[in-house]
Amino acid sequence: MSALLQPTVTASSVTPDEYCADKAAPPGSDVYYSVLFLSPERRRATVALEAVRRELEDAVRDASDPSVVQTKLQWWRQELARLFEGRPEHPATKALQPFLNTYDIGAVHLGELLAGVEADAMQNRYLDWPNLRRHGDQVAGVAGRLAARIAGHTHARTLEFARQMSLAEQLVHFIRNLGEDVRHNRIYIPVDELQRFNVPAADLFNRRYAEGFKPLMASQAERARATYNEALAALPTEDRRAQRPALIRGVLAMRLLDEVEADGFQVLTQRTDLTPLRKLWLAWKTQIRG
Repeated sequence: MSALLQPTVTASSVTPDEYCADKAAPPGSDVYYSVLFLSPERRRATVALEAVRRELEDAVRDASDPSVVQTKLQWWRQELARLFEGRPEHPATKALQPFLNTYDIGAVHLGELLAGVEADAMQNRYLDWPNLRRHGDQVAGVAGRLAARIAGHTHARTLEFARQMSLAEQLVHFIRNLGEDVRHNRIYIPVDELQRFNVPAADLFNRRYAEGFKPLMASQAERARATYNEALAALPTEDRRAQRPALIRGVLAMRLLDEVEADGFQVLTQRTDLTPLRKLWLAWKTQIRG
């Protein structure tokens, strides 16, 4: 592979764990606060998993040439094979390797994650909600269930909670990141709903707020909140303490959604976020109260 097509890594003086922390959980990020109260081992495993996920997603997002995308994905397909053969080359997979057996992370799980990212590379529009939900399950849902394994669970229903909570979080990010996504020629709002609210895709690409834009975004917000509530209903009481990292990320996502809505869904021209201090407060409160 050409050096230009290989994933970019930092200097060798940076350890795999440090690389993953910088990639997936820098101070002030949602992931940083969600793993703050985990044991060191579970925290390292969770951050490594998130770093692998982000590397896979970046392979698709950062390249516009389909041949480059496929070359990068092929490299990652080979790297995941090397990971389970015990000879990973990338810092993120090196950081994840020690935890594969401990948390029962198999090749099939990461293969599902890669397949979801690859499918997204080939599709930048989603006809309807079932298709968009399927994409969410392939990427966020798989990663959420793996994170739930790392955090610990005693009930199978907890994995369904993790799937739904990860999907709710992703739906919020689809709303908040709409302006950024259209710059990458991607729209994570169902085509039939754009048509129903009379919001042309061209308006999104040209940063124009059509008359139906706010009602459209309000419907997306309602779906995210409904998915969040479904996730909470699926979580067994016995696993609430273990699953607080996912609960924290869910709370942060819902408060972010409140802010985006309060700003009038100005997501095409601005990026809304919570302050680090507020994130810390919400994470601490969720950790204490569950």
